[in-house]
Amino acid sequence: MTVALNKKVPNFSAAATGGEFNLAALAGKTLVLYFYPKDNTPGCTTEAQQFSALNNDFANANAIIVGVSRDSLKSHDNFIAKQQIPYSLISDHDETVCELFGVMKLKNMYGKQVRGIERSTFVIDAQGKLVQEWRGVKVPGHADEVLAFVQSLG
Repeated sequence: MTVALNKKVPNFSAAATGGEFNLAALAGKTLVLYFYPKDNTPGCTTEAQQFSALNNDFANANAIIVGVSRDSLKSHDNFIAKQQIPYSLISDHDETVCELFGVMKLKNMYGKQVRGIERSTFVIDAQGKLVQEWRGVKVPGHADEVLAFVQSLG
């Protein structure tokens, strides 16, 4: 089963930096859940920096940012330390969360087909309903677009 727009997202838990992530524990807050391919790669680093720069604006709009990739918690901890990321990152090594949100895709890398995460962002409102999704995200300006949407919910 994958999530659907304007439907409640089933509760899920996952290993994350700073402790276990649990969707139900965020009731009353808006969640910005963004999926990215890999820690410490150029596009993913830029995206993390852009979300980090707007973290206080998201917080002021009653929103929490959480990033998701298949990297290990150790890799995430290093990425957070290096980039001073102020939010949690989920380690989805078994792709459970990726499958729930339908972000695993076949991609072409150097002429070979590889399975990987399609850069995507989802907004789950304070009632746990999926209210917006962006798939196949281009990084420049994306965090600003997400923030504008989250602020429009207020």
